[in-house]
Amino acid sequence: MSPRIRPGRFRELGPLNWAAWRVLSTVAGTKDAQLFSTLGRTGGLFRGWLYYSGKLMPFGRLPRFESELVILRVAHLRECGYELDHHTRLGRRAGITPEILQRILDGPGAPGWSPRHRAMLAAVDELVTTRDLADGTWKALAAHLDDRRMVEFCLLVAQYDGLATTIGVLRIERDF
Repeated sequence: MSPRIRPGRFRELGPLNWAAWRVLSTVAGTKDAQLFSTLGRTGGLFRGWLYYSGKLMPFGRLPRFESELVILRVAHLRECGYELDHHTRLGRRAGITPEILQRILDGPGAPGWSPRHRAMLAAVDELVTTRDLADGTWKALAAHLDDRRMVEFCLLVAQYDGLATTIGVLRIERDF
């Protein structure tokens, strides 16, 4: 499928969003981070979204490894190749090895997870599939996260779930 909205360049992005796209592409390890060159067409909304997203990851209160664990699980559950590609690259920098990535894809039932990471993965699965957390899942996660991180966790899952929807609807192509 071809993109419904083609990625923008300088003319469509404007100088600020074009510069942000160039930097973000470099950080992402790709020539054209098409997510950013597409969303960048929204002007100031793109910069607001970047700020919000950045407050969740990489500048959130959850350790970077755990943020990537959550994002990669969401990407897998939502079958979002773009997110999976992008965060596999970013996850390497946070300690997500190929073996850990495979366990993330296998899910919370895979052997080797700490109780904290098992609770996080189980909560991701439940949030993405039901849009809610049962009391038992909440309690298991709350045993490891304080109130602020519980809220941040929910926002992080929702952010990347929504982003997977946006990527799919816009038919944003995977980076090359």
